[in-house]
Amino acid sequence: MRRIIGFVYGVTCYAIFFVTFLYLIAFLANFMVPKGIDDGMPTATGAAALINLGLIALFGIQHSVMARPAFKKRLAAFLPESVERSTFVLAASLVLIVLYWQWRPLPQVVWSIESPLGQMVLWGLLLAGFGIVLLSTFIIDHFELFGLRQVWLGLLNKTYRHPAFRVTYFYKFVRHPLYFGMLLGIWCTPQMTVGHLLFALGMSVYILIGIRYEERDLEMFLGEDYRRYKERVPMLIPNVVKPHETIKGRPQETGSLVR
Repeated sequence: MRRIIGFVYGVTCYAIFFVTFLYLIAFLANFMVPKGIDDGMPTATGAAALINLGLIALFGIQHSVMARPAFKKRLAAFLPESVERSTFVLAASLVLIVLYWQWRPLPQVVWSIESPLGQMVLWGLLLAGFGIVLLSTFIIDHFELFGLRQVWLGLLNKTYRHPAFRVTYFYKFVRHPLYFGMLLGIWCTPQMTVGHLLFALGMSVYILIGIRYEERDLEMFLGEDYRRYKERVPMLIPNVVKPHETIKGRPQETGSLVR
């Protein structure tokens, strides 16, 4: 019965995440959602900025703390290993939901593109960015990244093993295509408001900080394999001239925004 409950829990966490991820795209685009990034009750500029920065900080703290090996080890004392990943995904989703709910609009316009072609290009880049995010998760192992593989193996009473370290597709051009796609998604918009700019800046800072901790953990886990990879492949700006060769090696603990 515990294995069945764990499996249902994992699937539920994944479903919540996926809706939350889709909402993020619409939230940034102010498109067909109850509340977009420029919607909501007006708040004094200073107070709105402080609240929004606090929400971004909450997102960053949750991701950074729960992603660290020491926290995972402590969590293992209370939860079965098979649902550890799903719990992280659920926590990340709930923090984003709170951010959507409590975000304060700062609608002053920073830039606005009037050209229909310019608007089309920027909307296309936004969608391409989030498309890269999603595709990158499948290159890693989408179902492992979001906990479904773990709870499925738990249901079958099988031992979970980390997937192999691979350098394929996007990962031959840039070490963190998921973060690269996220940056495209949060910065590309035909109309940039102060609130959207604050979100983009805050999340960009978090990404740059998070990468440092993540790569430190990857080097500890993968050792020389990952150090050689770092030397040959850029962190965030894709190198399309000389891609890294495809590599398959020993197990990995791949990083990501939700790792």
